[in-house]
Amino acid sequence: MTKIQNAVIGSVRTVIGWVPAGWLPGGSPDPLIERRAAIGRQASRLDGPLKVTGEARFAAEVAVDNLSYAALVHSPITRGRIMRLDTDAADAAPGVILVVTHRNMPRLGTLALIGMSDMSAIGNSDLPILQDAQVHYNGQVVAAVIAETQEQADHAVSLIMIDYTAEPAKTLFEEAKATARTPASVLIEKNHVTVGNAERELSRSAHIVDNVYRTPPHNHNAIELHTVTAMWEGDGLLVHDTTQMVAPSATALAKLFGLKREQVRVLSPFVGGGFGGKGMWDHQIVAVAVARMVGRPVRLTLSREGVYRIIGGRTPSEQRVAIGADAAGRFTALIHSGYSVMPPYGACPEQYTLGSRAIYDAKSFEFLQRHVDLDIVPNTFMRAPGEAIGTFAVESAVDEMAHAMGVDPIDMRMANIAERHPVSGAPFSQHALKQAFTDGAERFGWNRRVAEPGSRREGEWRIGIGCAAGSFPYARMPGANVRITLHGDGSATIACSAQEMGMGTATVQVQHAADRLGLPLEAIRFELGDSDLPASPMAGGSSQTASVAGAIIAAAEKLTGEMLRLAGNASPVAGLRAGEVRLTDGGIASIADPSRHDSFESILARAARDDMTVTAAGSMPLEMFKFAMHSTSAVFCELRVSDVTGEVRVDRLLGSFDCGTILNPKTAASQFRGGMIMGLGLALTEETLFDGRSGRIMNASLADYHIPTHLDVPQIDVMWTDIPDPRSPLGARGIGEIGITGVGAAVANAVFNATGKRVRDLPITLDKLLPD
Repeated sequence: MTKIQNAVIGSVRTVIGWVPAGWLPGGSPDPLIERRAAIGRQASRLDGPLKVTGEARFAAEVAVDNLSYAALVHSPITRGRIMRLDTDAADAAPGVILVVTHRNMPRLGTLALIGMSDMSAIGNSDLPILQDAQVHYNGQVVAAVIAETQEQADHAVSLIMIDYTAEPAKTLFEEAKATARTPASVLIEKNHVTVGNAERELSRSAHIVDNVYRTPPHNHNAIELHTVTAMWEGDGLLVHDTTQMVAPSATALAKLFGLKREQVRVLSPFVGGGFGGKGMWDHQIVAVAVARMVGRPVRLTLSREGVYRIIGGRTPSEQRVAIGADAAGRFTALIHSGYSVMPPYGACPEQYTLGSRAIYDAKSFEFLQRHVDLDIVPNTFMRAPGEAIGTFAVESAVDEMAHAMGVDPIDMRMANIAERHPVSGAPFSQHALKQAFTDGAERFGWNRRVAEPGSRREGEWRIGIGCAAGSFPYARMPGANVRITLHGDGSATIACSAQEMGMGTATVQVQHAADRLGLPLEAIRFELGDSDLPASPMAGGSSQTASVAGAIIAAAEKLTGEMLRLAGNASPVAGLRAGEVRLTDGGIASIADPSRHDSFESILARAARDDMTVTAAGSMPLEMFKFAMHSTSAVFCELRVSDVTGEVRVDRLLGSFDCGTILNPKTAASQFRGGMIMGLGLALTEETLFDGRSGRIMNASLADYHIPTHLDVPQIDVMWTDIPDPRSPLGARGIGEIGITGVGAAVANAVFNATGKRVRDLPITLDKLLPD
């Protein structure tokens, strides 16, 4: 990911001049930050009717003639070589079209590891795919079968006989720590950061907390299984995929298979959940390759177990958090360091220290991450990567400090929340975490909390209340492009290859476009999920909404200029410049004299035009490098713990968020609640279990990997400050990942308040809470 630094930071730092008065070019504030109509409305999702009636077609449901089906064989060993490979029985099995192994797989290069500067750099691994006999991790794809039906393919893979020679493998986290690597950077941030001498300040502090916190690996479990339907049409490639990287996938496949970019089309209008796991993996490459080999369309859907075998997730971590405080409770030292897994063939660090750099002031800091190399499926990003588990460690430590000093945990946080970025010193663009805590505490009833652990009881149940803070950075990706077509009937079409993974992308952008263009919601159509449309970056890092919004702003400005030019001298707005008009009421009007108005329909009619089309890219995200921009959260939890069984029942969760403008309260509340539910899984149930002897995942199914179900999810209340961020498009920052951030610590802190037991090793299972 060092390419991000070269492409984004390098280009931004060469820009001369900065006008900090507002987000738009020239420094003027975006007028939609304060003047809202469709923005801020409780709009229902535009794709809702299609999904509830079953008309939405996902990648596994697209009707294709002459379709064949594929199934994969996964290595049962962790490291070694294939010594004997017998496919005769599979070749002869009913319905089998082709068996593919490293012997007959086309020679291919490897994907460039995921990055932001290169739209084709989206690989989660740079290991070869079916190119040789070498095995690098347990679950690696070692063969594939293509057959007339899925059942025939699934049967045939069981007939392939493979003998392996196993080699020594690194499978134990604790042992591999001794040879851990210390990278120079984590994403775009310097890795080892020191401010003052934190260890010395810690040793001199009046109060000290210094502990190790551990989190397990987690797996992606999106409801829609990873599916790709690939077909070759002459020299062209058409792929229906479940991906959160539509345009980047097309570019990557073109490079890998020696095609021109325009020869590849990736379609993904609907994605049934992504959270970081719906990127480019081995199965897409195999499907595309074998579709060309058999000369007909191929559909490859991973089984639920297959997802665990070849789709990475969140890595385990071991984190040391040390906090020193003076007699008044002000932090004198904050140290956050530790270990997580990232093998050399992977690209996705678990950036657990990054959130810690942005919340609290201290006299001194030290942050350091080390990468442990294990022979496992390459890890990838998972909702709020790094921050989700990093806040568990830091916010648990803050709670421990508050308890040791006899200080209310909210008061402890309020006394140390930073007013500027604690490490860089950059001003926050907008920052109301204190207000989020104040508002949330009042609604939640924090004053009912009893400080002494174990004081509240109801029969066998001990009642506890806890809280935690969270932070997740704002990101607006370069490279977002949008096409706006204004039609003769006064309607408009917005086109962008952006991804829809369930968060309401089309709905929110139509709301934005309605206000930006001065049109009613029903007059706007949004096309997305097609790589032939203007390219958008991947959906990740809670960045897509701001990125696409920035491109719509640029396109609307271009459209304004083009329509003024087209209006001609007979128009009521003749002689006016782009900065003197705005798009409103279905046309263009003078800002100084709104009676000077010309409708889009009349302008196009006079020019004898059916439509006007413009395409524009969003500007460079300069605001990210002038200001510290973070969405923040204050999470509150009330729960009960059984004295008899150790069972934890969460009764209430409240999330109070500061994320700038909330563009659509209905879809935002859904995003926040979804993240908080994933936070419950992180805290109480989710854990990928590796067999240390073999490196094999032992619980590769939803029967054994426990995600929260309906009965596990309590009443969840969400609220927000809704204070616009003047530096971002529409005043909005990301909301997709801040919901999970802080939940794990809030639950753990509530457990301590209920029982007096401090659990520093997630998940919080029954055995950790049973009476001693």
